[in-house]
Amino acid sequence: MRSPADSLVLAFSWLTVLPVRGPDEVDRDSAGRAIALAPVVGIALGSISAIVLWVSITAGLTPLLGGLLAVAASALLTRGMHLDGLADTADGLGCYGPPERAREVMKSGSAGPFGVASLALVLGIQAASLGQLAQLHMWWAIVCVSVIGRVSVVVACRRGIEAAAPSGFGALVAGTQSIAAVALWTGVATAMSTYIRPDRPWQGALVVVFVLAVAVILTRHCVRRFGGLSGDVLGAGIETTTALAAVGLLLGS
Repeated sequence: MRSPADSLVLAFSWLTVLPVRGPDEVDRDSAGRAIALAPVVGIALGSISAIVLWVSITAGLTPLLGGLLAVAASALLTRGMHLDGLADTADGLGCYGPPERAREVMKSGSAGPFGVASLALVLGIQAASLGQLAQLHMWWAIVCVSVIGRVSVVVACRRGIEAAAPSGFGALVAGTQSIAAVALWTGVATAMSTYIRPDRPWQGALVVVFVLAVAVILTRHCVRRFGGLSGDVLGAGIETTTALAAVGLLLGS
């Protein structure tokens, strides 16, 4: 039985380029514990994004440019794998044919028109919304949207979700998360979000519930379309939920 510290190290080694090294061999039990700690990784990455935005705006850069720099920093810190997952998932959903054909398109290694369009749209929304959050000095919100994005991973890996292939990242993590873990992190994200706008604490909670509900729907659709869950779908979920959460928290600003 590995310690929680080992699971956290594995989570950071999987989800970031930070200089930590996980175990050489990973089974489903250790993979599940690492995925359960993905929102903690979100706290670290969100804090770094907030720092990049604060430095950018303090240095006189526009909020949009600061947002672009924060998105670029996040992509570098995550090896760009979530963006790759977003592009591959969009291309897979955009192709015709059975699940096998969709998975073949996703493994092709090149981004098609659906992937490129999805990247441009999601990254543009992220950059603009994060920049506006920074302009409004909503620094805690920048951290929270990163956490919400990683909570979507826990939700996507809940019990009952099958992997798209017998090997690979999806096979390690699909179906590993209990309802208790999903409920715990949903509650944590909801509680965190209530402090974003003290005048309207309900807004953050509604955003969390809505965004995670969308994540459930999108994951379910991808599982049907691809014949199961894959690492690409998890990456796509992180990027889309991050963008949606940032926009939701800006409503009424």
